[in-house]
Amino acid sequence: MPVTLEGKLVIAISSRALFDLDDSNKIFEEKGEDEYTAYQIEHENEVLGQGVAFPLIKRLLELRNPETNEDMVEIVLVSKNDPNTGLRVLNSIESYQLNITRAAFSRGRTPYKYLKAFNADLFLSANPDDVKLALENGYASATIYTGTPYREDENFDEIRIAFDGDAVIFSDESEKIYQEKGLEEFKRFEKENREIPMAPGPFKAFLTALNNLQNVYKNADKKPIRTALVTARNAPAHARAIKTLREWGIGVDEAFFLGGLDKAPILESFNPHIFFDDQHTYCITASKVVPTGHVPIGVKNSRK
Repeated sequence: MPVTLEGKLVIAISSRALFDLDDSNKIFEEKGEDEYTAYQIEHENEVLGQGVAFPLIKRLLELRNPETNEDMVEIVLVSKNDPNTGLRVLNSIESYQLNITRAAFSRGRTPYKYLKAFNADLFLSANPDDVKLALENGYASATIYTGTPYREDENFDEIRIAFDGDAVIFSDESEKIYQEKGLEEFKRFEKENREIPMAPGPFKAFLTALNNLQNVYKNADKKPIRTALVTARNAPAHARAIKTLREWGIGVDEAFFLGGLDKAPILESFNPHIFFDDQHTYCITASKVVPTGHVPIGVKNSRK
């Protein structure tokens, strides 16, 4: 029987999201593929620095089933390098002793079409075009912002993940009302439809997978994963968000309804390993305090 990844949380990640490849990428953009290839081969035994998503991936790889001690998470490297230049990335993975054994190298072509083959629940990349293609084809995906690395917190040994609501966990139908007709019409719409669940957004399936993973540890003394909803919604629009999650049979551990306030102070306190938001303005401020992934989909990201 072939090996299967069924039952595991599967995350596909690009080499630039996992490691600091800014200098290498600059050589590629300014001098071309031949110079980039030569540089990577010359430095292939030099360990790459940690990227913004590295702490999240390292923590996820440490998760074990409390009953069977089996790995609960599979990380797949999906890279636009070719195998030759990708050797430096693989050597760095080995040096950091990360349990990443599967990889796909596509030499300049977008790797999103291989996400289905790996049954990926999430795709993290530094390339917004690849992320956009993945989102358009139904995969929870985010562009990792270069910014503040994860701030280690000695008081917590859990993995914390935070989500925006509209256009991320939920669809952007309500956001469209707000953008087209204003705040008062948005409030009226949400109040009238508070008993009607919202359509799912691109990260609903990923949040469900996290909930399933959390359920494995429901009898454990320590819960290794904690989630939060951090949304610009406030009363009365908060009710529909809560009732939608209830209808779906999934949930979050914490929720913050900020009514348009800057999300950065709350995020700095919650200190997630990653925060996902569809709005560029929120991502910019958030990335100054916590690792942040932009979800380029929905009305706020449509081209005018």
